[in-house]
Amino acid sequence: MTRTFFTLLLVLFFGCNSISSQQLLTKNASISAITCGPGSQLFTSFGHSAFRVKDPVLGIDKIYNYGTFDFNAPNFYLNFAKGKLVYQLGTSDTGRFLRVYNYEKRWVKEQVLNIPTEKTQAFYNFLENNAKPENKDYYYDFFYDNCSTKLEEVINTILGSSIQYSNDHLKSNKTHRDLIADYTQEHLWGKFGIDLALGSVIDKRATFDEYRFLPDYMMQAIANTTITNNGETMPFVKKTQQLLHPFPKTTSGFELTPLLLFSIILLIVTLITYRDFNKKKRTKLLDFLLFFGTGAIGVVVLLLWFATDHTATYKNLNFLWAFAPNLIIAFLLLKTTFKKWLKYYFLAILLLLDTLLVIWFIDFQSFNTALIPMILALYVRYIYLFFNSKLTTQNS
Repeated sequence: MTRTFFTLLLVLFFGCNSISSQQLLTKNASISAITCGPGSQLFTSFGHSAFRVKDPVLGIDKIYNYGTFDFNAPNFYLNFAKGKLVYQLGTSDTGRFLRVYNYEKRWVKEQVLNIPTEKTQAFYNFLENNAKPENKDYYYDFFYDNCSTKLEEVINTILGSSIQYSNDHLKSNKTHRDLIADYTQEHLWGKFGIDLALGSVIDKRATFDEYRFLPDYMMQAIANTTITNNGETMPFVKKTQQLLHPFPKTTSGFELTPLLLFSIILLIVTLITYRDFNKKKRTKLLDFLLFFGTGAIGVVVLLLWFATDHTATYKNLNFLWAFAPNLIIAFLLLKTTFKKWLKYYFLAILLLLDTLLVIWFIDFQSFNTALIPMILALYVRYIYLFFNSKLTTQNS
């Protein structure tokens, strides 16, 4: 009896799910594009996009969110580092979705789309099918395949040539790095990390279509899009409404910014080098820390370039100052005297710094401005080492 009852429950459960996935919406149903404002954490600073399906007659009010991932997935952190992070289409009740964003103090705006009834059903069928366990996963790419670009992908799949995008509202001419910078002004360490990890490939001018990897620009694009139905062209957005209003920003206290930290390093390096010059000595610990630190960073830069599938970490010329071989040289500098060939090594890394400045000047790759004092500190120490490569180290 118990087994029969359990079997009946399973049949009813899966049967109801099957009916639900094939449910016909009423003429009161609507499809909306949802845009969420930035949050306080770096990974939420770019905002978010999702779809909303609502049918008040059937009691359906559901969010389809392409921005979910599973921390407990096998090899999650390894896959993240390798650029193979799997994201998913998740679903939730709209009320719960809004409670989460209200708790995070983020605004939410809805654009109700102006689409015919049969296309509303097509959207719903597509999203329901895409949310199935066997279909929900996709490989995330920050610039080309994320929660925002998925909106455009689904819209184009369902509506095809009936949609006409316009970029007339865009007046800027920004690179991908510029666009990121607009959203990371309050996350200076995050911005520094992004500029350090991402290569020159993001310093090309973005096309206006490529702006849509950011939810704000996707929202603007939808607002300036038209749809043609039965020969009549009309705005793609029927109604725009604020579901959650912007919250007042809170100001933070003192922060040790990258610029401040590297300025302190410049001051320390300059003072120690001046003292070494006067006393005709060399401070081994300073040389070890500078070379070991820049070398270790350089190894990470090269690994992101050559050992991952991240599309934005290619051709990263930060290795010109964060030079990976410095990691080995650091241990040689713990010795009292130099090998003769090290003088030529110091000259080579000085030339690398010169090359970096030329590349920066011609805008082939932009580097974080906080690096300026760090580069000056390296110049000071490298020049000293080059011209004093025969000094005997004395204890500081």
